[in-house]
Amino acid sequence: MPDAAPPNPGNAKPFLATPKPFAPEDEASLREALKRCSPSAFESAVQYRKTGNPEHVPAVVIGIIERFVEPDLRIKLKDADDDLRLIEDLGIDSLTMMEIVILVEDVLQMSINNDELRNLRTVGDVKMFIDCKIRGLALPKPTKFLPIEQIAAVMPIQPPFLFLNEASVSSSGANGKYKISGQELFLQGHFKNNPVMPASIMLEALGQLAVLFLLEGATPEPGKVISSSMIYFTGCEGVRAHRVCRPGDILTLSIKPKRMKMPLATFEGAIRVGQEKAAIAEEITLTFGYAEAVVPPPAPPAAEVNGTAPTKPTTPSATPLRAAASA
Repeated sequence: MPDAAPPNPGNAKPFLATPKPFAPEDEASLREALKRCSPSAFESAVQYRKTGNPEHVPAVVIGIIERFVEPDLRIKLKDADDDLRLIEDLGIDSLTMMEIVILVEDVLQMSINNDELRNLRTVGDVKMFIDCKIRGLALPKPTKFLPIEQIAAVMPIQPPFLFLNEASVSSSGANGKYKISGQELFLQGHFKNNPVMPASIMLEALGQLAVLFLLEGATPEPGKVISSSMIYFTGCEGVRAHRVCRPGDILTLSIKPKRMKMPLATFEGAIRVGQEKAAIAEEITLTFGYAEAVVPPPAPPAAEVNGTAPTKPTTPSATPLRAAASA
């Protein structure tokens, strides 16, 4: 059975680190370190230091990130959206990231290697990374960010029926965005003089994101790959539409795997427009199949790469140039 997702803050088993003694002077020092962070971040840090319960850590991490984000961008962190990109969405550069890490190390009393920071691209990456470090779990695979060109290169679904403009895929799920341009063919008749994106197309977009996860985020059996030509939609349950979506709206899609066992994969999915819930699907089920992994040919010997390997003698009949001369 493939690993659908590694442990993360949402589904990991409870784990309590052994707390160190927490004296009044420790609380004063903690208050000083977090003096420019939200009160909730300070309270969560105190509870973590007293109990060792990692469930308090996400609030600490979000509070510290918020401290270093420009005021006009902090509203994006209010809902703790794990898909927020540190550079593109929050304007956090490499030096600012180092300041965040140093403060996190100080507050949570842990050590982070600089090399471990290279794959942290989103708020969710940071939260999961810190959680895994505290729990002593293996670090997850880095998030992959795919523009439309890469999405189209791997997906069996192609424009104009591809409803993903960009996506990010990790071992725990996938997120994507699609802007309703208003030029979509289905809007011409849905509805007359009142273009509205059909709920069935919104569900299709979630299904496409699930397909992308299977191809780019799932862990297949050894020696196998999931075949893009063998993924099909089989069913959905618990679908609700909460908001009308029109041209100009940017749909933010997310899916998380619930169960994966060949040949079925089941996901939960949601769509938002801004902070408004647009649609949810409690279960989206796809069927998939494996193909043999293509093993790359062995690298040529070093001498051959350097152009010094002797060439094999060829017979006249096997040499096109000689054959042409003889003709």
